[in-house]
Amino acid sequence: MQRLTHYPDAEGPAGERVLVRRSSRRRRTVDITRRNGELIVSIPDRFSAREEREWVQRMIERLAAKERRAGTAHRSDDDLQRLADDLSGRFLDGRARPHAVRWSGRQERRWGSCTPSTGEIRLSTRLQGMPAYVIESVLVHELAHLLEPGHGPGHRALTDRYPHTERADAFLAGVVWARDMPVEASQPGAECENDADVDDPFSAGAGDAASADVDHLASADVDHLASADVDHLASADGDQLE
Repeated sequence: MQRLTHYPDAEGPAGERVLVRRSSRRRRTVDITRRNGELIVSIPDRFSAREEREWVQRMIERLAAKERRAGTAHRSDDDLQRLADDLSGRFLDGRARPHAVRWSGRQERRWGSCTPSTGEIRLSTRLQGMPAYVIESVLVHELAHLLEPGHGPGHRALTDRYPHTERADAFLAGVVWARDMPVEASQPGAECENDADVDDPFSAGAGDAASADVDHLASADVDHLASADVDHLASADGDQLE
């Protein structure tokens, strides 16, 4: 049984009306979703009024923090160009000078690509919304191809200058695994000719990590935004990977 009521004591990050859905089927999880311009916080029916207040506020704050992080990751092509110039200066001695850096919706089997002969770098739009350090790591990887076209030791030495390379690699490997892609398929491929597109080291077809909310009751018209384990206070939407 589910009950949906207006919660007048709080509002969403953008002033949205907040509704609380109590469910007798929900035992250990709380989540927040957005539907038709409103926020719906789903909680176990057993929650007291105090627990309801605590968890409604907690989930709104968690959603706001997640959307702030996502906002920093959604960049325009011009933003990517400026970021590339900055990363090149900080980690590659300013030697990598791309002619163009842009998002691409055609990168279905790679996170990014670089054509050294033209100086063009493309990042998959699937990276949008991922942590900023992941985007920066992929961009450094592609910038390094302007100096080292292949995936040999020289290229790795350049990408290792970025301090979050291993962390970003692990994040992307997790995304690959979450979509049931074999880990072997995510490893660096053969070295490329100077005029060929250079694959990012993870050739995954994946997007954001899947939610682990086993009690999620959202209908098809609801976007799942965040969830939490009531007992362990653990987010189930991948926030632990920031």
